[in-house]
Amino acid sequence: MSTEDYDEFGNYIGGDLDSDDDSDIDIEPAVAAPSAPGPSAGASYAPLEGFDDEDEEMEDEDAGLAMTLHTVDGTAGNQVVLHEDKKYYATAAETYGEDVETMVQEEDLQPLSEPIVAPIKKRSFTVQEKDLPVTRFDRNFMVDLLQYPDQLRNVMVAGHLHHGKTSLLDMLVFETHQLTWDADRPTRYTDTHTLERSRGISIKSGPMSLVLGDSAGKSRLVNLIDTPGHLNFADEVASAARLVDGVVLVVDVVEGVMAGTEAVIKHAMQEKLKIVLVVNKMDRLILELRLPPSEAFFKIKHTIEEVNSVIAGIDADDAFRLSPERGNVAFASTQMGWCFTLDTFAAMYADAFGALDVGEFAQRLWGNIFFDAEKRKFTRAPADVESKRSFVHFILEPLYKLYSQVLSADSETLKQTLADLHITLRPAVYKMDVRPLLKVVLEAFFGPATGLVDMIASKLPSPVENARSKIEHTYTGPLDTPLAESLLKADPKGPTIVQVTKLFHTSDAQEFRAFGRVMSGTIQKGQPVYVLGEGYSLEDEEDMVPAIVDGVMIDESRYTVDIDTAYPGNLVLLSGVDASINKTATIYARGIDDDMYIFRPIKHITQSVLKVAVEPIVPSELPKMLDGLRKVNKSYPLVTTKVEESGEHVILGTGEIYLDSVLHDLRRLFSEIEIKVSDPVTKFCETVIETSALKCTANSQNRKNKLTMIAEPLENGIANDIEGGKVTMKMTNKERGKFFEQTYGWDLLASRNIWAFGPDDNGPNVLVNDTLPSEVDTKSLATIRESVKQGFKWGTREGPLCEEPIRGVKFRLLDATIADSANRGGGQVIPASRRVCYSSFLLAAPRLLEPVYYVEVQAPADCVAAVYTVLSRRRGHVTRDIPKPGSPLYTVKAFIPVLDANGFETDLRTATMGQAFPLMTFDHWQVVPGDPTDTSIQLRPLEPAQGQALARDLVLKTRRRKGLSDSISPAKYLDDDMIIAMNAGGLGDLLQ
Repeated sequence: MSTEDYDEFGNYIGGDLDSDDDSDIDIEPAVAAPSAPGPSAGASYAPLEGFDDEDEEMEDEDAGLAMTLHTVDGTAGNQVVLHEDKKYYATAAETYGEDVETMVQEEDLQPLSEPIVAPIKKRSFTVQEKDLPVTRFDRNFMVDLLQYPDQLRNVMVAGHLHHGKTSLLDMLVFETHQLTWDADRPTRYTDTHTLERSRGISIKSGPMSLVLGDSAGKSRLVNLIDTPGHLNFADEVASAARLVDGVVLVVDVVEGVMAGTEAVIKHAMQEKLKIVLVVNKMDRLILELRLPPSEAFFKIKHTIEEVNSVIAGIDADDAFRLSPERGNVAFASTQMGWCFTLDTFAAMYADAFGALDVGEFAQRLWGNIFFDAEKRKFTRAPADVESKRSFVHFILEPLYKLYSQVLSADSETLKQTLADLHITLRPAVYKMDVRPLLKVVLEAFFGPATGLVDMIASKLPSPVENARSKIEHTYTGPLDTPLAESLLKADPKGPTIVQVTKLFHTSDAQEFRAFGRVMSGTIQKGQPVYVLGEGYSLEDEEDMVPAIVDGVMIDESRYTVDIDTAYPGNLVLLSGVDASINKTATIYARGIDDDMYIFRPIKHITQSVLKVAVEPIVPSELPKMLDGLRKVNKSYPLVTTKVEESGEHVILGTGEIYLDSVLHDLRRLFSEIEIKVSDPVTKFCETVIETSALKCTANSQNRKNKLTMIAEPLENGIANDIEGGKVTMKMTNKERGKFFEQTYGWDLLASRNIWAFGPDDNGPNVLVNDTLPSEVDTKSLATIRESVKQGFKWGTREGPLCEEPIRGVKFRLLDATIADSANRGGGQVIPASRRVCYSSFLLAAPRLLEPVYYVEVQAPADCVAAVYTVLSRRRGHVTRDIPKPGSPLYTVKAFIPVLDANGFETDLRTATMGQAFPLMTFDHWQVVPGDPTDTSIQLRPLEPAQGQALARDLVLKTRRRKGLSDSISPAKYLDDDMIIAMNAGGLGDLLQ
């Protein structure tokens, strides 16, 4: 080749090179030399012209090419090894070994602020014990007790906020665990969530299973569940109540019965649970109110009678009455770690003074029984003016004396008093601060809380005793099957059935564990089961998912105890079964021959009426947020998440602090993203206040089916009775008809022709068939019944005003024109049924309903006026303000619309300098002032609506938020022929 074949850059520009004949360099073929050494047998080297013969390996460094060895048999020809394919260095596997994972990263792709190897991220959102703490009982003994359900007690500790429920659990935990008591900071052992620790209130239920000794020295296994006292978290109370057999009601002796106390009592009676009472914070009578013992007795008695009056208002049966002489009332100061009943205090006297009938003496320690010191006998009437009641003489005065001597800082007098009581303390104890010294002295005086254990064991039933009541109240299946018999007996040899009511997340918030009660059979690790959700039924078995139990544990709040087998009556944590559980579930062992039925979903004390819309700040993190919403939905029993038509992701909760906790968990625990949150708005309902102005009709799309209907308001109370389960669609027509006839005076024929409640089976709306057999063919009507019901339920789920649920409306089907079987399918009848519901609703004076909170405020007398002022600014009104007997406090009871309650607590505390504290819970629905369809109302932007314009303003704002138009007209849902007829008849105004 000549140099003219190349340009100045060395690129070839000559003719085509069809063969190697034009090459200036000839490469001779390799000559076989079997004896020549080489890297493989039969290989030899061939020198090239123009190169030194002594080179064994030739390289053209300028071109970056190399020649390879060639085999004689022709399996590999002359090949060129490219520069990038050469092996200059050893591979990572050769350098570090096959078992070492290596990572190759290009330069400058990772910012300097991030380490090349990120440290392991420790996620811990709950307080957990590092190891199993040391207990004063043998855990193997506790596990053995699980096999004896008659020795078990499943108990819920409930009451109002800050009445001492968690402190009661702390007292029992210190009795059973070797822990260090901190005088400056309460332990709050069952409050494990980070928010609970920072806010000082319980947010989640806290289970604890403890082996406790009674006064006879017998050990009892008590499964306790600490529940929140704040009314916003009443859903946790309802979830715990479904699993237990009794309630320990804790009441502050000074504050008495509050809104939370009433809610717990009502729910316990609804769930058919027995109640025992702990009158707590007895030392407040001594240290704060400084009442003399005789007046303190009346304060204690008044508190107990307050509880009894609430119980009597629900069930007048005397068996539920609480009284100390009945043994179902205990007295305590859980912060100081002491608790007693009349029996245990009488036993202390028996130990000190010899022979004494403890039972007879205890019966004389309460009520209007006086002790005559001179005659040394008990009398019903006071012997003189200075005579003291036996409770004052034998219990309160010694207690007052003990407190006063510890607080007096006179150690010699205290030593003498304790010596008289046969109590000996180390000399170093007397040098402690007052609070620790008081706790040590009182613990030495009272000892462990055996009286509380006696009360729980004797007055609350075991799982076996309460099995029948529990099953009859909560099981949806028939009770005459072999499976039901096993449930009623809590048979450990029966089929495995577990009721799950709560999900607890693990410490790193990555998984959930199902908390439930074994109702029958035994549950074991590795057992294959079916998980039945709330939507499961024999007709629709879709909500049934197979699973395998990965682990069975006893929950101790800050730690868990792994067990192999759980028996009937046990409260257990199950791992590996939570994937398909949303709120509650029923777990069955696989292979059961009988039909499977679920336990009823929980009926909660309150409702979720406050809502916010959320979206991620970074749009690409939407999948993370959706996953977080699913987990939040599992974690909080009453939270509801849904997607609006506009695409908004909405969270509904019971109140401000509830939603704040939900959003905290969404941001920090489950999603770890930043989200934008809208201003809180409220959930509305729609209703009517009159009967439809005229009969409304709707034709199907093929115009061969025609429905005629009117709407009218339901009588007061029916909606609540339906929601409360007093009347259901599972009743026979005769039973349901009798209920409506006797309770509300309905016509017997109409009450027996109720087709459905809506929007669900316990919805507050009624669909009635008022057609006449002489006008409508009964058989043809029966064929479209289900389609009409579906259209009715669809319509009542999303009303025409602003797509909020309809409430308190009766829809009467008056006439129906039905086509042949080929033209009356669901696709034709369902939309027509929905449209006729909407049109009849809009012609019946529609109104908007808003939720209302019941507010209870505790404040000193001089702050009551400020409470009135703040409430009046927020459309609230006071119903009662009454003094709290025996204390300087007033209780103000009021109602305030949820819409105006946002920020009410902060506003009230500011106005009263922190002296007033409100608690709010959903109470009822009320009509918003004004006509929401009145187009003559002028709304001014950026100005709050007042008076009769409020309903119109709220409806339009809600429609715009949901992406709907401002037009609300019945003409949208009426047929053209009916619109023409209405205009001709002078009724065109109704279409505006």
